[in-house]
Amino acid sequence: MTGVMRTIFLIMLSLLVAIASLWAALALWYRLPFGEMLRLGFALGFAILGLAVIIGLFRPRRLRALATFCLALAAVTTWWMTITPPSTRNWAPDVARQVTGQIDSSTLTLTDVRNFTWRSPTDFDVNWEGRSYDLDQLQSVDLFMSYWSGPAMAHMIVSFGFSTGEQIAWSVEVRRQIGGGFSPVADMFKTNTLSIVAADERDLVGTRTNARGEDVQLFRINTTPEKARALLLQYVAASNRLAQRPQWYNSLFTNCTTVVFQMIRTIVGEVPLDWRVLANGYLPHYAYDAGVLDSRLPLQALIEQGRITARAKAHGLTPDYSTMVREGVPSPLEN
Repeated sequence: MTGVMRTIFLIMLSLLVAIASLWAALALWYRLPFGEMLRLGFALGFAILGLAVIIGLFRPRRLRALATFCLALAAVTTWWMTITPPSTRNWAPDVARQVTGQIDSSTLTLTDVRNFTWRSPTDFDVNWEGRSYDLDQLQSVDLFMSYWSGPAMAHMIVSFGFSTGEQIAWSVEVRRQIGGGFSPVADMFKTNTLSIVAADERDLVGTRTNARGEDVQLFRINTTPEKARALLLQYVAASNRLAQRPQWYNSLFTNCTTVVFQMIRTIVGEVPLDWRVLANGYLPHYAYDAGVLDSRLPLQALIEQGRITARAKAHGLTPDYSTMVREGVPSPLEN
C-alpha cells in the first residue's frame, strides 16, 4: 500500500472510529441504569478512548490500539442488544393502551379506540371505546400534518372516511411514561417505545388544533376504496403486532412517517425513498409530486386551504368536528 493510500485508509478508519465512539458514548449516557455523574463518566471515558485510538492509528502500534477499541465496542454492543422494549410501564394516559383489531368478513372491530375530551394538553377526560366499521363503506383517506417545530418537522395522522360519515384517525406515536417526554436525540437510543393510536378525529386531531394550537393542515388523498382498505388493514396488522411484541421508537428510522411509508410499500410495491420522508414537514410536497394530492390547484393553494387550526379553535371540539374541518378543503374525489 502506497503512502497516499495508507493515509486515505487511516483517515477513513478514523472517521469510522469517531462515529462508533459517538454512538457508544451517547448510548452509555442515555441508557446506563446509573446516576447522572456515573453515566457521564462512562460516556466521557468511551469518547476519550475513541480519541486515543484515532491518535494511535497514526503511530506504529496502531493494531494494538484498534484491537482495544474493538473489544470495548463489542462489550457496549453486547450490552446494547440486551436492552429490549418493555411491554408494561407506567404509561402516560394518552398512550396507556394499544389499539387492536379483528376482521370478520367485511366488519372491522377495534378495541381500545381513544376518544378523549381535551381542554388543554394536561386537562382531559379519559375514554377508551370499542368500535365496529363496515369495510365495504370505506371510501376515503385523508392526511393531517401537524407542525410543531418549524416547517421541516411535523406529525402525520392518516384518517379513513366511511360513507356513513364516520372517520377513524390513526397516529404512530411515542409511548411515553408518566413524566417522560419526546426528545429526537434520546429517542434514537431506546428511550421510548412505539405506539399506534386509533382515535376519533376530535381527539387525535383536535388535541393538536385546539388544545396545543399547532399548525394543522389537511390534505385529501387521491386513492381508491380498495387501496384505502389495504392501508387500513396494514394499520390494524401493525397494531396487533405491537400489542404482541413491543418495538422501540426511533426518531430517524421508526417514526410516524417511516412506519406508514413502509406500510404503503407493502401495498403499492416499490416507492422511491426521498429526503422529504425524513424531513417529514415536506411530505405534502413529496405527495403532490407523486400525484397523491389534488393536482387541479398549486400545492401552496392546497396548503393554505387546508389550514384548519383557526377554524377549529373558533368552532370548538363539537360532534361535527370532522365535517367542519373539511369545509372548503379541495378533494380529488370531487373531480
